[in-house]
Amino acid sequence: TLRKMASVELFQASPSLKKAAGLINSLDSGRFARLLARVLQKLHLKDERAFSAEEEEKLQAALELDARDLELVLDTATFILQQAAYHLSKPAVLGQHLQKIGLDEDKVQVFLQAWTSQGKTVVEKLRSRTFYPKQLEEVNWRLNLQMAQSTRSKMKMPNALFEFSLSEGESKEKVRIDFTHEELYAFYTKLETIQGQLDGLS
Repeated sequence: TLRKMASVELFQASPSLKKAAGLINSLDSGRFARLLARVLQKLHLKDERAFSAEEEEKLQAALELDARDLELVLDTATFILQQAAYHLSKPAVLGQHLQKIGLDEDKVQVFLQAWTSQGKTVVEKLRSRTFYPKQLEEVNWRLNLQMAQSTRSKMKMPNALFEFSLSEGESKEKVRIDFTHEELYAFYTKLETIQGQLDGLS
């Protein structure tokens, strides 16, 4: 029987996200709301930053942040909103995730007001440029024992069968993959590397 794995959260409370939350909490709510509105406005433009280099210099002075911290704030705001768009998050669910990473209630409300007012438009723009890849909805797995291929050996070799449930709009499909112990370890190592890069937003 295939076992269900726990559903993936919108984002994990990594050290990088927690640091960004602390920086965001220190900002004036009105100024952060205007910053967030610009990020949302530009979210569907794949290769364009929300602010020009000149605008970022002015933001550093206005928000009293150095270049590195401002970049972390902008990248984090972009990442959170992208995740909300990918998962078509309801405001209540988004709010719960924002609280988990340490955002103060006033900043949570800034995110929710921006998402409630502009989220639908942003999602439509993202869809119109086919930005959406296939989405992973569920992962099931089970362990198997299979006979070794060598005729001299009667050892049973363990392997893991994964079933990935994917969706793309209304289209759904299931992909099944077998992993040996070595292949699964190599796959896990790659996932660890990817997770480290995501945590390294700073």
